Amino acid sequence: QVQLVESGGGLVQAGGSLRLSCVRSGRNFDIYTMGWFRQAPGKEREFVAAITWRAGTTAYADFVKGRFTISRDNAQNTVYLQMNSLKPEDTAVYYCGASESILHFDDKNRYETWGQGTQVTVSS
Repeated sequence: QVQLVESGGGLVQAGGSLRLSCVRSGRNFDIYTMGWFRQAPGKEREFVAAITWRAGTTAYADFVKGRFTISRDNAQNTVYLQMNSLKPEDTAVYYCGASESILHFDDKNRYETWGQGTQVTVSS
């Protein structure tokens, strides 16, 4: 079984930056995609970015392109989300997910394991 632990959230002013980390442990060999999603109060969990574990292929939601970067460190079993030029509308709980599929990476229902989430708050 895979376990995920996120960290790096916090309070930042608009225009600032944060880097989120997600450390995975446990059974690793059949995880193909790692993704970041976020959920604001009263809204559904939405896709932010994803990366395939072996090839490092990335994908982003349109609203974060050019501002956020997803990356991975295979040796450290860690996925990162570098967030720059943050906006108040980026405020949400950010979740890391692990999927055994490389398809439908933007569909939260394709992820079998989730971390506990980390709060990101952007003030105006």
